[in-house]
Amino acid sequence: MSSALFADRSRPAASAHAEIQARRMFDWLLVVALICMVAAYVRAIFFTPIEALQGAAQKIYYVHMPAALSAYLSLGVVALMSIVYLWLRDERADRLAEAAGEVGLVFLTVVLTTGPLWGKPIWGTWWTWDMRLTLTLFLWFLTAGYLVLRGAIEDAAMRARYSAVLGILAALLIPFIHLSVYFFNTLHPMPIVLKPDRPSLPNEMLVTLLVFFGACTVLCLALIRLRYRYAVARDALRGLESEGGDR
Repeated sequence: MSSALFADRSRPAASAHAEIQARRMFDWLLVVALICMVAAYVRAIFFTPIEALQGAAQKIYYVHMPAALSAYLSLGVVALMSIVYLWLRDERADRLAEAAGEVGLVFLTVVLTTGPLWGKPIWGTWWTWDMRLTLTLFLWFLTAGYLVLRGAIEDAAMRARYSAVLGILAALLIPFIHLSVYFFNTLHPMPIVLKPDRPSLPNEMLVTLLVFFGACTVLCLALIRLRYRYAVARDALRGLESEGGDR
């Protein structure tokens, strides 16, 4: 009877704590990110010239490439925080890796969606087993598997350890994706921006690409931050519920 009474009293406290944490979900960084994305789209659509050979379809490039780099950034955070967790066993690193993994999957989905939309009018097909496409799809499955693994193991310590190993292995695929155009005969062209010498894009197009890259980076960081705060609130609520149930 007394344990049930204490459990009932703990529920309002847990709900109040969760409500306070939920109010913090929306912050200034996300607002700035959304404004930056709107500005980037306006510049790309209305203030950037149409490419002579590819036409208007080329403008998908301004979304496609920054999304890929944001996915790499997210998975880089996953790998780094996974190493930190395996070294220090810090739960905060595990939460941050989890948050970055979900955001990375979102950006990888954008990459694999915009790629065929751009490829159809240029290559004449929605999909081809191009090495870069294949490796990116494989990375998507690895990232999805990372998130599935996190939901399949109940023991927190075991879940964090296994997920950390998979997160590190997934991030190791990123350099091979970038260098695949050098090692294999692919439909993807050689890099025109991320190459040893100066970029090949005209200045107006390069500025648009950099604006989109900046906007996607801010959005990526804002989403990771938002997802991390959710994880903190979720774990705090679970802790309160566990304490209430033990009484």
